[in-house]
Formats: sequence, structure tokens, C-alpha cells
Amino acid sequence: MEPKSESKAETGIDPRIVADLAPTGVLRASVNLGNPVLARGTSENPGGITVDLAREIGARLGVPVELVCFDAARRSYEAMASGRADLCFLAVEPAREAEVAFTAPYVVIEGVYAVPRGSALRTPADVDAPGVRIGVKEGSAYDLFLTRTLRHATLVRGAEGVDTFAERELEAGAGIRQPMTAYAAAHPEVRLVEERFMEIRQAVGTTIGRAPETVAYLRAVVEELKTNGFVAASLRRSGQDANLVAPPAN
Repeated sequence: MEPKSESKAETGIDPRIVADLAPTGVLRASVNLGNPVLARGTSENPGGITVDLAREIGARLGVPVELVCFDAARRSYEAMASGRADLCFLAVEPAREAEVAFTAPYVVIEGVYAVPRGSALRTPADVDAPGVRIGVKEGSAYDLFLTRTLRHATLVRGAEGVDTFAERELEAGAGIRQPMTAYAAAHPEVRLVEERFMEIRQAVGTTIGRAPETVAYLRAVVEELKTNGFVAASLRRSGQDANLVAPPAN
């Protein structure tokens, strides 16, 4: 059963916005099941904050929602950029903004490193050193961020950053704090570098070709859902920390 909308559906929405955002008559939402903070379950039965947001936006537009699920942010982005989806739920990154118009973040999570327990690497600055190889999930927000910010370390891309780190016996692996914490707890030979190396600002996006009024509508809806408790309640339902809700946009 789909979760019940927690905010009153809007009335009198401009039909031009509906037609612009859901031109097929169905709101196609690209969901990344590879980020367990934001989505969980299977392609047949997904859940989590991104799923709840997609269904809420569809309810406000008065159109059905089709959830198009992927196992990686890179594939979710490609679906959005190629026109196979109308909405996406991705981290804001300059490399993506060439194709995607983002709202302000609805959730802020952190990127952290895992290292061998006996490693001398203690801070993110330590990790960015000559000879250090970092496993990353190809096309992830932290892959994009580290690609443009690292000065000395080398990225090694794979299906999952922490798996690449373990399989290739690298000096570090990068990932999202929550699953990385769980990984370290299950692997005593590994510890986290507790200081984050980045904030990952998760936002709702649509293609940049949408009308300015459509993008403004999405931005307003996201701000409302942050302030009225919808996002926090959805996070709690999926077992996540409600304190991850992003602050109001400036």
C-alpha cells in the first residue's frame, strides 16, 4: 500500500505546470535504490523518502506516479538526462547541473572514508596524499566531488566504493556515512575516518528545459515539505535519522 500523503493536496494548480512536469500524463520518477538512506526495498516494492516525495508530488499534480528504479545514482541521472524520467532525486553537483534543475536540498548526508584499522590516515586531509588510492562508486556524488577536489590521491572506481576498497586492498574507500558505519561495524579490520570529507546535498531535480514556473513550483513544494514535517516523518518511517532534514533554503 502506498503511504498516505501527509499534507493536503493542492487545488487549482496551473495545468501548464502539470503538462510540463508530466507530459505523458504520468509522473515518471527516477529512484536510486543504491542509496539506502533515501530509498530501500526492490524495484517492485520500493520505499523511503524519495518514493514518498515522488508520490506526494504526483498527488499534488493529480497524476499517477511511475517509479523507475536503478541501483546507482549514475543510472538515475542518465534516465533523467535522456528524458526517460520527469523527476530525479540526486545530490547537487556541478557536473549534473548542466542537465538538471535542482531544488534546494531536502536532506543533507555526509561522505566519509573507511581505512584499514592500522592505517596512519586520520583526517580527510591525510587521505589526499600521493600514493593513496580511494575506492569510489562510479558516478556517485562523492566520485564527482572527489574528482574535482582531490589534489594528490587517486580514485579507483567500481560498483561500490567500499567493496572496491576491500577487493583491491586500497588505502581508503569513500561512501555515505550510514552504510559505511554499518560496514565498519561488521568488519573489525576496518575503521572510519570520522571527520566528513563532504556534505552531500540531496535534492529533487528535473530537466533544465522545464519552464521556470515548473521549477519554481517544485522548489516551493520541497520547502513546504521540509517545514511541515513531511520529510522528517518519512525519514523516521524508513528507519533514518529525522535530523538529516536540510535547513530552509536561503
